[in-house]
Amino acid sequence: MESLSRANSLFALDLYRTLSESNAEGNMFFSPLSISAALSMVYLGARGDTAKEMEKDPLTFTVFNPCTLFVWGSVSDVHSHFETLTSTINSPSASYILKLANRLYGEKTFSFLPEYLNSTLKLYHAELQAVDFIGASDESRQLINKWVEEQTENKIKDLLQPGVVNGLTRLVLVNAIYFKGNWMHVFEARNTKEMPFKINQVRPVEMMYREETFPFRYIPEYKLQVLELPYEQEELSMLILLPNETQDGSDPLLKLESELTLDRLLDWTRKDKMATWMDIRVHLPKFKLEVESSLSEVLQKMGMSSVFQETKADLTGMSSQDGLSISAVIHKAFVEVNEEGTEAAAATAGFIFLCARSSESFTADHPFLFFIRHNPTNSIIFLGRFRGPS
Repeated sequence: MESLSRANSLFALDLYRTLSESNAEGNMFFSPLSISAALSMVYLGARGDTAKEMEKDPLTFTVFNPCTLFVWGSVSDVHSHFETLTSTINSPSASYILKLANRLYGEKTFSFLPEYLNSTLKLYHAELQAVDFIGASDESRQLINKWVEEQTENKIKDLLQPGVVNGLTRLVLVNAIYFKGNWMHVFEARNTKEMPFKINQVRPVEMMYREETFPFRYIPEYKLQVLELPYEQEELSMLILLPNETQDGSDPLLKLESELTLDRLLDWTRKDKMATWMDIRVHLPKFKLEVESSLSEVLQKMGMSSVFQETKADLTGMSSQDGLSISAVIHKAFVEVNEEGTEAAAATAGFIFLCARSSESFTADHPFLFFIRHNPTNSIIFLGRFRGPS
């Protein structure tokens, strides 16, 4: 499972960079775990060149990189590791809610291979629900949207817009993930005050404040502050990477993004390398983000192309009938950070078709990168950046 967590983290950074190319100045938020889970269900049914393409491309689907497969021993290990990871994440907890759910929606007149349906049920806990895409495509779309809303506590609404599902749709693979957790050290609302947030032009934000012995590290060679804000019982944490402001007015976050690698990220955020005895005076903005991403073009740009082409896609592991291909991959993510804690959700649909005490100041009044980590598995559940209020 350690290999899967690393592979998913590398996939997260690769996807972050690709998404950033088309949205360099905006906020960003997504769940790499949700996206890779949905894609892995596609991979489960891929055969021939389509499967090889997903395996060999180190950027598109790092989870199935040959080097990773060598560590695990076989392709089937990828799916069994996903099953273990999902079960671990979905374990009941009194301190937070974190659930990952999968479901298949298949055209009722289309024949899917029993082996594929059995495997998705066993490995991804994804049941198949028969729907009428041909005769009632919009009703089917609304049914899928309702399931996503239920799984994400009504935070992800209208994942599938009108027209996305039509009479040619044969299968929709959906992954939904939801998280709600309270800070171990809550920010008292009476300390929240309006402060300026600096990016191009100064904008006001509601800035929370708390002084506590949070895990903290300063990386001098990269002029970077790293802060860990644990949730109750410390099974999950939010990690914030805050680059120093520059003297020349250039964007410090863009510079950080260009220098960021997985090994650096893992090293910078290692708990045993972070100071845990200093009082940290934390200023962190309250914020709410809802970001929708159409990933079809992004994934093709990253190298995963044949699965989107009707004449080239080989998804015969799903059905013996020819002509199956992915028509769209849509991802929508939500996060709200406030004094009590964090609420986050995401959904992806893939269509076929102390001692001596000292103190430090951490003031997030300019753009920063953040992610929510499942500490027992070291898995990045959500990843994003905040560049100021919209």
